[in-house]
Amino acid sequence: MTDLLQIADKTFESRLMVGTGRHRSMEEMVSSIVASGAEIITVAIGRLDLSNPNEKTILDYFDWSRYTVLPNTAGSATAEQAVLTARLGREVTGSDWVKLEVIPNPKHLLPDPVGTYEAAVELIKDGFTVLPYIHADPVLAARLCEIGCATVMPLGSSIGTGQGILTMEEIRLIIEEASVPVVVDAGLAVPSDASEAFEAGADAVLVNTAIAQSPDPERMGRAFKLGVQAGREAYLAGRIPVRSSAIDSSPGAGTS
Repeated sequence: MTDLLQIADKTFESRLMVGTGRHRSMEEMVSSIVASGAEIITVAIGRLDLSNPNEKTILDYFDWSRYTVLPNTAGSATAEQAVLTARLGREVTGSDWVKLEVIPNPKHLLPDPVGTYEAAVELIKDGFTVLPYIHADPVLAARLCEIGCATVMPLGSSIGTGQGILTMEEIRLIIEEASVPVVVDAGLAVPSDASEAFEAGADAVLVNTAIAQSPDPERMGRAFKLGVQAGREAYLAGRIPVRSSAIDSSPGAGTS
């Protein structure tokens, strides 16, 4: 493999990240993630029940020698809460990687740009590898790159809505200007959404609800794997120019 995804000091063959929320059962979660070929798995640390050491959590269902766990700060409404949750995640998992989410309003679940920036500054000072979830804001993305975030993760549309990518123009600007990998996160519903992100030059995508809530999560996980591969291959191959008029695909055919 020569086309590897590099984030901070790690490399990955898969460019698909997956979440562990909203699955109907642990068995469906595991089978769909295995089928997806993903190597990075996000876990909402603040939503784990850690009060009983004998009770299994999501963390117990994976062989973490095969995967990179990406603790996230889901449920954090402020920068302060996100920083505390990230530190808890590091204590529980031993990983200094964190998907940073600061979401103050549970109605629309849109990320707080100011809180995200403030938390990112604090976490980077504390030695974390920070992957921030943001609105598709090219200015904020540039600022987060400048302070040392390992990626930027602009949303395609609101979390869990399945609306696909509604922010493509802004995402294109982020891709053009970013000095770190761009991961399109949230709102992706079908593999063609993932392909669209890659055809635009994204480095990775993160998918959760589209797989977890599919009637057949394992098959959908496999479908997203193929959609990611197709989109990335198309981007590397290069698309033809868009023309305003038709051009014969077989010049001279049918002429005498």
